[in-house]
Amino acid sequence: MELNTLKPAPGSKHARKRVARGIGSGTGKTGGRGHKGQRARSGGFHKIGFEGGQMPLQRRLPKRGFKSLTREDGAEVRLSDLDRMKAEKIDLAALKEAGVVPEWTLRAKVIVSGKLTRKVALTGVAVSKGARAAIEAAGGSTDAPIPQPKPKPQPKAIPPQALADPKPAKEKKEAKEQSGEAKEAKAKRPAQPAPEGKKGGKA
Repeated sequence: MELNTLKPAPGSKHARKRVARGIGSGTGKTGGRGHKGQRARSGGFHKIGFEGGQMPLQRRLPKRGFKSLTREDGAEVRLSDLDRMKAEKIDLAALKEAGVVPEWTLRAKVIVSGKLTRKVALTGVAVSKGARAAIEAAGGSTDAPIPQPKPKPQPKAIPPQALADPKPAKEKKEAKEQSGEAKEAKAKRPAQPAPEGKKGGKA
């Protein structure tokens, strides 16, 4: 076998279809585009997924969930990974140097997977509840804060005025009727005529 005798396997390469090159090719005249219409014209291609104006499929289907933009920034570390490392003080830089997490990792968290048989001191690395117990049981330590439960919202204090006995409904109704009668009397009051000097401007 020589370089000048190399060639692709039979059937792996196909000749490019040359359209509109005579009726003998099967794609002559209209070049496989058919007669007239938008798709037969040059530049008649519409956007992908267009269905003539009706709601396209990619918009009819329901959407669910999302892809986090920071999904690759974090990494999970097993207890067995910590057990294999030689360093006693472990931080994110040590994990990267040992090849436990990728170089682009911005945060790491230790999870319960495997066993930890030696003492380690974690710095700047998050831990799960079970991993914290396993690390402390092996004599190690971690500076990750213990998550505290959120305080329950306290009910709003009711002012003492609201606790007093409210006015009876009958009194409220009477007060409303009196205000309505006052408005009607004001509306029926005849308008006072304007002074004579002000009718036509200057007297």
